[in-house]
Amino acid sequence: MTDEVFDTVTDGSPAGSLGFWRLPAGFEKLLARWSAAGPVAYVEAEYFGGVGEQHAAVWAHGGVVLGPLHVEEGQAFGSAGSPISQALRRLGVVADAATDEFATVGLDRHRSSEGWIA
Repeated sequence: MTDEVFDTVTDGSPAGSLGFWRLPAGFEKLLARWSAAGPVAYVEAEYFGGVGEQHAAVWAHGGVVLGPLHVEEGQAFGSAGSPISQALRRLGVVADAATDEFATVGLDRHRSSEGWIA
């Protein structure tokens, strides 16, 4: 979520209670509306030196159907995998035995938002 996108989609309403760091106020209403056409996910990851946190939620048919999921710094992923991999799986991503959903869709190729935005 870049500052420009954040400023564009924030609607001025009170911040939501889903526990994300950077989910713009009111954006969950837009995600719910988009999910009428098919599932959508909002995910966040913050890592430095291999240590960090993940958040994820999935909307479908106008409501949250997965999450919000959160794994804190130092907490191991459960048997279902990382929050982001769980969200991607809910969107239909199928990983092979050698990798997870995060890598399957190429999210591991960039270390910063600027890298994938370019």
